[in-house]
Amino acid sequence: MRAITLCYRKIIDANATKLWDKLVFEASYMEFKMQAQNYTTGTTFTNYADLLRHVNNAQAIVGMVTPAVSGYVQQLNNIVPDLLNNVGKRFLKFHRFQFEIINSDILDKTKHQVAINFYSEPLVWHDTVENFLLVSDQKPASNTDDELLSNLFQLQPYVNIHTIKNIR
Repeated sequence: MRAITLCYRKIIDANATKLWDKLVFEASYMEFKMQAQNYTTGTTFTNYADLLRHVNNAQAIVGMVTPAVSGYVQQLNNIVPDLLNNVGKRFLKFHRFQFEIINSDILDKTKHQVAINFYSEPLVWHDTVENFLLVSDQKPASNTDDELLSNLFQLQPYVNIHTIKNIR
C-alpha cells in the first residue's frame, strides 16, 4: 500500500466561465496591475515575463498578488475544486495551495493567466482500475476487516501524484 499526495493545477485565464474562476481572475489581475506599477515605473516593460527578466526583485510580485486570491481559496473550505469522484461529488481535501502568475500584461487583460496548485492531504492509494484511482483517507487497521470509505476518481489533466510513500 502507498500513501500519496496529489497536486491539482487549476489554470485560470480570460476565458473562465465559472463564477469562482472569474472572481479569482479579476482580483488577481487588479492586484497584479497595482503591484506591477512599482516595477514598471521608468521602464517600457508592461508584461510579467519582461519584468521577471529585466527588473530586480520582480519575482516578488506573485507574493504580493497572492493575498488577493487567498480569500477566494478559503471559500473552498479546503476542498479541491473541479475534481469529482465517480459519483459526481467533490471529495479531495487540500492542506495548502500555491498561487502563480503564468502570464500577464498591465495593458492587456486578455493576457492575464494564473494557476493555483492545490496539494491534497495524504491519501492511501489502494488500486488503479484503468485510468481511475481508488483512494481513501486512511489505511486499514492491521489484522482487521474494517470497511473504509473510499473514492474512485478518474485521472485527468493537471492532476499529478506529487509525493508517494510506501506504508505498511
